[in-house]
Amino acid sequence: MSEYAETLHNLTADLRIGLSLCTRLPVGPSEPVGEGDVARASWTFPIAGLLVGLVAVFAYWLAVRFNAAPQPAAVLALAATMLLTGGMHEDGLADTADGLGGKTREQKLDIMRDSRIGTFGACALAISLMLRWSTIADIAEPHFVAIALIAAHVGARACLPAFMQLVPAARQDGLSSGAGRPPTPSVIAALILGVTCLLFALGVTGTAVALLMLVIASLLLARLATRQFGGQTGDVLGAMEQVGEAVILLVASSLF
Repeated sequence: MSEYAETLHNLTADLRIGLSLCTRLPVGPSEPVGEGDVARASWTFPIAGLLVGLVAVFAYWLAVRFNAAPQPAAVLALAATMLLTGGMHEDGLADTADGLGGKTREQKLDIMRDSRIGTFGACALAISLMLRWSTIADIAEPHFVAIALIAAHVGARACLPAFMQLVPAARQDGLSSGAGRPPTPSVIAALILGVTCLLFALGVTGTAVALLMLVIASLLLARLATRQFGGQTGDVLGAMEQVGEAVILLVASSLF
């Protein structure tokens, strides 16, 4: 295999890993995923976010074409993303919130693995959905909604590789531990994709505000996860994605 063909093969494999992790699309790699493959492929998370954002945009556009008001159109856009992702990020947010109710670190981690949702999880999920729904509905103009949705889904997932690299895994098993710490080139590539998308969508000032808020939110969640759980888990990464979406949509709604 030539160097070019091998590079193309690796890029394709990374993309398939990223899409299969971030969505329910049956596009997983044909070969078994080896140790470190997920971490290396984490640079594709923003690309998966672009696909999810485009699906949300299509659902919103379709609703508007049938004369739906901004409020139900926003609901359908959120529903479309949850169908595509299987609600994995929402589930992670709910589990993380429920885990805070435990008394010991071990109990907190056990609660996070429980498939049932508790009061903390239900409240966190309701807040996330209402916040994202209200910002999308507030923007209302389909053109600007499309920009905001794509920016939110790309930007939120672009933060995840850096979060995975900087915050140690809380468990020796589980999705996050098995994925490993992304290499620096993958982190940089994801951040470049995310920042580039934000610049096109929100402009320089909007991007600066969004990045500042994302950094603050990431640091706060990292501190919370380290103190409460001993590090990050797959659920904490889902919570980070949800926070990132909300932050970017809030900035977009203030601009548009």
